[in-house]
Amino acid sequence: MPTIHLPNEDRSITPYEMTGTPIALERYKATDFPRIAYAAAHVVADPLASNDPWLTPAIDWDQTLKFRHRLWDLGLGVAEAMDTAQRGMGLTWTDAQELIRRAQAEARGRDDALIAYGAGTDHLAPGPDVTIDDIIKAYEEQVGFVEGEGGRVILMASRALAAAAKTPDDYARVYGHILSQVKQPVVMHWLGEMFDPALEGYWGKADHDEAMDVCLDVIAANADKVDGIKISLLSAEKEIKMRRRLPESVKMYTGDDFNYAELIAGDDEGYSHALLGIFDAIAPAASAGLAALGRGNTNEFFDLLEPTVPLSRHIFAAPTRFYKTGVVFLAYLNGLQDHFTMIGGQQSTRSLQHLAELFRLADKARVIADPELAAKRMQDVLRVHGVSA
Repeated sequence: MPTIHLPNEDRSITPYEMTGTPIALERYKATDFPRIAYAAAHVVADPLASNDPWLTPAIDWDQTLKFRHRLWDLGLGVAEAMDTAQRGMGLTWTDAQELIRRAQAEARGRDDALIAYGAGTDHLAPGPDVTIDDIIKAYEEQVGFVEGEGGRVILMASRALAAAAKTPDDYARVYGHILSQVKQPVVMHWLGEMFDPALEGYWGKADHDEAMDVCLDVIAANADKVDGIKISLLSAEKEIKMRRRLPESVKMYTGDDFNYAELIAGDDEGYSHALLGIFDAIAPAASAGLAALGRGNTNEFFDLLEPTVPLSRHIFAAPTRFYKTGVVFLAYLNGLQDHFTMIGGQQSTRSLQHLAELFRLADKARVIADPELAAKRMQDVLRVHGVSA
């Protein structure tokens, strides 16, 4: 196994010997899994485009769509045009529309392509003049586009609504109106402020438990139009509490990138399905683990997924909204794209120390597919930052 010199917190550079045996890459079908599992997928930037990266996204469509096929080949669904795809942090609604069109065209060519698409209000800038009616119209536009392409909707949280709402009743009005119109049940998404500070106080309450009451009331009033809800609060306790209060027909999709293994495994009173950004980065482990759970082998499930949890907690460390950088960096290390470049220049949001620790944890989690290639690419990144051994 390769040895590479990595920086430490004390600024020293010491050798690190890789030890992780890569998890075998096997094809699975979603029917092999006892849970529905979506991976929120990233987009691959085009590093050769002549553009201003902070202002104008440039996307490598071929590599972006190839990555979706990889997830489908592993039996995972794709949660498309979500925050993992840098929605609201580099990916505009115009770009998201093109991504949705292209991804849906690819999905039509397969009989095993589970996919759903984020629809929100990100083309409507929050401001003092934005009304609740404006927000409803913005949601209608995006939901209408997704459904017009034949896609299933993931109803994303709205920054504009968080800024404009005066009371929980404003949330009930917006969600009730949109849910009454959808063609098929949607997955709602409650994204916590740790992922997006602009969403603090969502559902009209600063306290998560009080906000949960509002959200549950909205779901109960529209249960026939809600397939499930993804909550991303990074709290297993809160997710389990909400899961136990959902209507019987409504699923919980964990968005907890800190505690997903235990939440997916579940307890005597239920379990969570998955809609996770970390599944982009650890897809082979997630796939093999879910297949093991499907065979009734809970021990193997945990053996595969528990070592990935420290890696995920590192990737999603505060400021959590910068987790996309770690996801893309691991895709680069694993040869799934030829560069470590992101739309919006977001590759700069994490330090070299952060990336070095990510490398160590990915090795220990056995999610580095080719240790020789990963070591070489890590060394290239080190050299760019002035570190050579």
